[in-house]
Amino acid sequence: MRLETSHGAPERIDTPLLAVLVVTDGPADGLEVVDRLVGGALALARSAGDFRGRERDRLLAYSEGRGGPQRVLYLGVGSSGALTPEKLRVAAGRAVRAAERCRVRSLALCLAFPDPDTVGARGFQAAAEGLVLAAWRFDELRSGGVEEADAEAAGEERPPVVASAVLVAPASPELERGVRIGHAFATGENAARTLQARPGNVATPAHLAAEAVRIAGEAGLEAAVLGPAEMAGEGMEALLAVSRGSDEEPRLIVLRHSGGEPGDAPLVLVGKGLTFDAGGISIKPAKGMEKMKYDMSGGAAVIGAMLTVGSLGVPANIVGVIPSSENLLNGSATKPGDVIGSRAGKSIEVINTDAEGRLILADALDYATDWDPAAIVDCATLTGACVVALGHHRSALLGTDEELMAELRRAGDLAGEPCWPLPLDAPYRRQLRSSVADLKNVGGRSAGTITAACFLSEFTGKTPWAHLDIAGTAYGTTKKPYLRNGPNGTPCRLLLEWVCARSGL
Repeated sequence: MRLETSHGAPERIDTPLLAVLVVTDGPADGLEVVDRLVGGALALARSAGDFRGRERDRLLAYSEGRGGPQRVLYLGVGSSGALTPEKLRVAAGRAVRAAERCRVRSLALCLAFPDPDTVGARGFQAAAEGLVLAAWRFDELRSGGVEEADAEAAGEERPPVVASAVLVAPASPELERGVRIGHAFATGENAARTLQARPGNVATPAHLAAEAVRIAGEAGLEAAVLGPAEMAGEGMEALLAVSRGSDEEPRLIVLRHSGGEPGDAPLVLVGKGLTFDAGGISIKPAKGMEKMKYDMSGGAAVIGAMLTVGSLGVPANIVGVIPSSENLLNGSATKPGDVIGSRAGKSIEVINTDAEGRLILADALDYATDWDPAAIVDCATLTGACVVALGHHRSALLGTDEELMAELRRAGDLAGEPCWPLPLDAPYRRQLRSSVADLKNVGGRSAGTITAACFLSEFTGKTPWAHLDIAGTAYGTTKKPYLRNGPNGTPCRLLLEWVCARSGL
């Protein structure tokens, strides 16, 4: 979405739809000029008690004159004292959905609060995120492409894409900065969602690598891609073992942003890029297997985050690492009971080939420690047990550094992508004991999310490290109006909030 800011009076903006966010405790006189355009609709609704500014209150009215907004949509957001970034993100998403229902391609959004400090730069950032995230739609594989999504041109019921928006904001460098950051955050997450949405026959490891290289050029990043020969030279036997069942070659993607001082320890983001997961020899049930194209969601989130890191010029050294493979089955596929090596030199007894994500991450995490990073954060659709534990509302958070985990929790709350900590105690590690190797790749049915993280911790050395299990949050059905059912892009904005907080941006 193209997003602009306007410092002018909202009633003078030439737009097919002006969405006005209204609080329950705001003065009515601040809206009188806009309300006159629509015959005093808001004043009448308020006097009748039908619109009080409560969350989910909604009133659409049409302009009586020429020029300015053609329609005015009032959206309640509750009390000004209880406003949060997430509420503003949701309200902005509601405005975009209203524009779609009105079949218009653009809108303006006005936060009609008496004092901009009510929401500050953080609120304007969230509103910008909500607008841009809500406008995303995956149409590239439809006949005729995005342009045919226009219902008038294609004769379909699908509404047109909302391509542009104006966010009305007071003239303030701080607020402008918030809008710019929000637009960049949402653009990165939308890039991740597009990669997630592509099917496995399109988004192969080679395709993911090519897109990462393209994005690197766009964002001013350094890019490197390791193929099977380079991986073998690095001793990445675990990653290569997963790829043996597929005709598609694996890739290890590295994106580097040098925004800090030379020699400063980098922050490393690692994302699982399993582009399709059939489970290998431990094959998954057929029902719902098509959703396993989303098993690369962690990798997509890291690529999207690196796009934004580069475009914003984040003042820190940041590296994104994405191990990418398919997990299929053929005569060469790794079998249950096989013992494989790893870059770290540890042997692994493969009990279940459907626990492959931790294998490709093991080599990637060990590779990341070579940079002596200040911290490593990985994200992966790793375990179904995580969905059982936390549902689809929060990602699981585990790690070896309490301060790092606290930072990630704060970042998740700000981003509207919350996470919740689980323990990582020594007794859980004992479930990974093997009689023939250094460790097994699964620890049994109980505490599956925790034992998976225990496995990963074996490959992080002494680096402060945290793991986000996004199996329940990266994709699926959503009730958030700024998202659509399918790919969510989680935890792209969480990662961005974290690296920006660390860098002081």
